[in-house]
Amino acid sequence: CKKLHGSDCCQEGHKYPQFRCSPPVSARTPATLTLNSFEKGKDGGGPSECDNRYHKDSEAVVALSSGWLRLDGTRRCGQTVRVTASNGRSVLARVVDECDSVNGCDEEHNFEPPCPNDVVDGSPAVWKALGIKESLGEVKVTWSDV
Repeated sequence: CKKLHGSDCCQEGHKYPQFRCSPPVSARTPATLTLNSFEKGKDGGGPSECDNRYHKDSEAVVALSSGWLRLDGTRRCGQTVRVTASNGRSVLARVVDECDSVNGCDEEHNFEPPCPNDVVDGSPAVWKALGIKESLGEVKVTWSDV
């Protein structure tokens, strides 16, 4: 498990929650913003689910929990979402990946547990645009479809 950006690593013998749905999407959907590099060789995992590519840390891109990416009947791959921080700043970001809320603890998922059902996993560019210190690791935000 690569521990960049405060990754949690699976512990052998421990069972982790799995989520097949996420909270309903609204004009201001509450979420937890986490930090992730989508560059090759950084936070682990393969290329992005949506476009089978890696993305530079300077790109405003996000991964959404499984329920928000596709399990609620809306396929958000390639779509733009607005992420808003509690300081009032917002950024438009392209959805390029899934923060898998069902599967985890394997090489494909950097040996990390499944994601919670309320995660917007943002690139460093998203954090920078929102004016949030990366060292916080995770913060409460809202997001919406554009």
